[in-house]
Amino acid sequence: MHANNLDVSAAIHAIETARESKVLVLAASHLEMDLLPTLYDVLNSIGRTKRLDVILQSRGGEVNAARRIALLLREYCKHLSVLVPWRCESAATILSLAANEILAGPLAIFSPIDPHLHGGEDGQQALSSEDIRLFARMSEHWFGQDSVTAHAQAWSTLCNQIFPTSLTAFYRVTEEVLSISTELLQFPLAHLDKQQRRAIAQALAQSWHSHAYALTLDEMANMGLSIRHLGDLEQDTWQISRALQRMVGGACRASETDSWIDTALITRTHMHTRVRTPDDMRPSWQTEAVQ
Repeated sequence: MHANNLDVSAAIHAIETARESKVLVLAASHLEMDLLPTLYDVLNSIGRTKRLDVILQSRGGEVNAARRIALLLREYCKHLSVLVPWRCESAATILSLAANEILAGPLAIFSPIDPHLHGGEDGQQALSSEDIRLFARMSEHWFGQDSVTAHAQAWSTLCNQIFPTSLTAFYRVTEEVLSISTELLQFPLAHLDKQQRRAIAQALAQSWHSHAYALTLDEMANMGLSIRHLGDLEQDTWQISRALQRMVGGACRASETDSWIDTALITRTHMHTRVRTPDDMRPSWQTEAVQ
């Protein structure tokens, strides 16, 4: 993919002009720690600024990577905005919590932040922490068991199906997600105390029926998050999103033997892409001018 095929420079320039900000496009198939060095270099090229607008497009990734990316972005600006035209799910939703404001388009998709681990007898089945937490409640509602019996039987059944230390791991990672989300919410919601911010994090993790539930702008706002519509920025951000949909991700390949771009970091002047190939475990970064 060449820069002249990705017509985003004009859209970025329009947003920067309208918002008196610097714009960074961050699109990633999987948020991970290995993105940090290149992101650091890109942010240094932008320089510290009063307002940084991050156009974020990602289905998620590592929770701790989302935290470190968010904290790094905060180091380079006084006011951080996350602009979401399309997908901002799972760990990407967590990353967005660090923004002073989230600006979302009509197709913006956020998701619950309940963590997943591999559990079960074969160690392969992916389970959500909510699958575990709600087991006793299911026994009460579906099978009419009283609360004490339901919880006792749930504990016995879960320990027989999932190794006890795996249950502890579920608990620990859940607490980690809530702690990280509470920490990041201090930036937009400094007027709330820690317990109030944790309550919002818990609502984002525990108030929905599946991890795949596509949260809307209104549902995010109703939880107390600082989010509003993109407004006049909608057309430019959607133009960028459509270009990213054609470029980033394994599904953009013509065949499984082709290389693909799994991450793009784009400013008004440069595009940095991380390329993967099926026969090489080491991805490589490529940089090219976009104007």
